[in-house]
Amino acid sequence: MRDIHDGYAGGSGADGTRALARALPPLLVVIGIVWQAVTPQEITGTPFFTAAPLVAAPLFARWVAALFGAVGILAAVLLHVVGGRVTSDAAAQYLTTELATIAFATVLAVLIHGVVERARDQAATARGVAEAAQRAVLPTPPARIDGLRLAARYEAARTDTLVGGDFYAALHTPYGVRLIVGDVRGKGLGAIETVAVILGAFWEAADSEPCLPALADRLEKALIRGAERRRAPDISESFATCILAEIPPGQHSLRILNRGHPEPFFLDAAGEVTKLHPGEFALPLGLGHLSAQTCRSDQWPFPPDSTLLLYTDGLTESRDTAGDFYDPARHLEGREFSSPETLLTSIAEDVRRYTNGARDDDMALLAVSRSESLQPLFKGWPVT
Repeated sequence: MRDIHDGYAGGSGADGTRALARALPPLLVVIGIVWQAVTPQEITGTPFFTAAPLVAAPLFARWVAALFGAVGILAAVLLHVVGGRVTSDAAAQYLTTELATIAFATVLAVLIHGVVERARDQAATARGVAEAAQRAVLPTPPARIDGLRLAARYEAARTDTLVGGDFYAALHTPYGVRLIVGDVRGKGLGAIETVAVILGAFWEAADSEPCLPALADRLEKALIRGAERRRAPDISESFATCILAEIPPGQHSLRILNRGHPEPFFLDAAGEVTKLHPGEFALPLGLGHLSAQTCRSDQWPFPPDSTLLLYTDGLTESRDTAGDFYDPARHLEGREFSSPETLLTSIAEDVRRYTNGARDDDMALLAVSRSESLQPLFKGWPVT
């Protein structure tokens, strides 16, 4: 399975911008040569020769930036000699000033390169710490659990912000395989702390709570306690949307409890895609005290060769250049996928193409499919 923490590299648009930027230093040298060759003697290409190593500093190795400076100095000398500009002491002094300017810019470029490299090292260290924290909080689910095949993926919106608030988990319990996918409010280390609280409560309570509503209550209480310990100024701001799912053993059914989260998709063996709307809408975790309504789970069929897709809103809120939202159902309808991993890979690649690699929010995906050959216990799409 592909590393679940791989982020976007920026897509083809970012690659094109970087290629253009890397082509700029040699282009500046060429422009400087042409400019000085075709203009009057009092006009030189020094500004272009000076800019070349400065532009190269953050994009190339230190020696490459220095090389552009050396090429600029050599070009300036040759152009003055070939053009017959060094004909007096004043002209020679003017050339010396130009060469000193280019040399100073080259030294400055080398220093800038060092600063940029140190910043990159610090950013890499921070990303490493963030990735380690996220791996600890979001371990890779097993590929198979109790006759089910699973795959998970975390796609960061930006490679320099690996720490996000999206989460998922899968656990084998006495009540069947239980899944959770959710999204906490906020970003950064505070979001990771909240994720750790929710998932810690899930791993503990999923084995003991007999039903999904009771499990959701445990998660909500843990979330509120965590906010109180952190002395959050407003506990109601510490909330998380989530989907809790349960696949009982030996049955072709699944139960879903939706706490304010985007509805999951169900893909059957024929390629038909169905969005699983909850029978009753419930408030996110952490806000349940604002409503007197008791949340209930919905039951759905889950026959062989079908797949349940859980996701966070980073998927459905991805936009193209025109600002239109990505529609997973339109992409998935009528298609067959050999495994949950293949499904998630296809979605991630399609979103990357759709958005041209630019997204504003992280995207967590969890897919589970039933592979054993059992007769379905019931048909239709009842809501209980």
